[in-house]
Amino acid sequence: METRANHVLIGLFTIIVAILGVLFALWAANWTSNRNWDNYDIIFTEAVTGLSTGGIVQYNGINVGEVRRLSLDPKDPRKVIARIRLSSDTPVKVDTKAKLAFVGLTGVAQIQLTGGLPESPRLEGTPERPVPVIMTEPSALQNIALAAGDIAERVRLILSDENVERITGVLEDVKQLTGTLAAEKQEIAALIANLREASGEINKTMKQVQGSLGTVDREVIAKMPALVEKLDRSLANLDKATGNANAILGDNRQAIADFSQHGLGQVGPTLTELRVLVRDLRRVSSRLDQNPAGYLTGKTQPEEFEPK
Repeated sequence: METRANHVLIGLFTIIVAILGVLFALWAANWTSNRNWDNYDIIFTEAVTGLSTGGIVQYNGINVGEVRRLSLDPKDPRKVIARIRLSSDTPVKVDTKAKLAFVGLTGVAQIQLTGGLPESPRLEGTPERPVPVIMTEPSALQNIALAAGDIAERVRLILSDENVERITGVLEDVKQLTGTLAAEKQEIAALIANLREASGEINKTMKQVQGSLGTVDREVIAKMPALVEKLDRSLANLDKATGNANAILGDNRQAIADFSQHGLGQVGPTLTELRVLVRDLRRVSSRLDQNPAGYLTGKTQPEEFEPK
């Protein structure tokens, strides 16, 4: 009888726990449904591979919502519209950006929200578009794809027909040059040998020049004391002569002053008389040369008889 009573108690306890679990689940579902949510649209211009309905939406690494619906833009099928649901207390600003982020190596994608300055206004809907649209930025995969496309375009430009033709010409010139060098290798070897020999001669000449300069420098240095001594004596003699000249000028300063005031005035007439005297002497000398006797006796030179 006691065993049957124990089984009844265990069964009753199990039923009560099950009922409580169901009630808790109903309460949690009701709480979740009554929670305030805000809907936003995100328009992607790239493929959303790995993203699905119910996907996680994070804001700076924190779960703030989920993906509710994915659809193509009816006006532009190249775009994908993702309808997301965020908790109402999520601070979505006008400068908040959304991008795809991939979790690990599984290929599962989620939406990552970033940005939003404190002073920026909150993102709100408009009468034309009641559901606000969050701006997007390229994902890492899209950046890699764009970079790869840019690299491919650059490679295509580099390997254009014109550049390939130029490269072919350069290679042909290099081939001809190497062929010419191979044919003239003996002459090149001789040229290199001559250059080495010339370099040796130049080094020898430089050594000789350096030795000569050293000898000249030593000779000049050896003569420097005697030259300096002579220069000192010359400067001393010049200084002495200058002192004597100053002394003479000091002693005869009055006589020089008198001569400059009175004597210089008589120099001019004296020079004039000397010029006249010299001119008269020249005239007398000329007459003596022409007719000495006539000049001394006062008679002119007799005329010579010329027979007719």
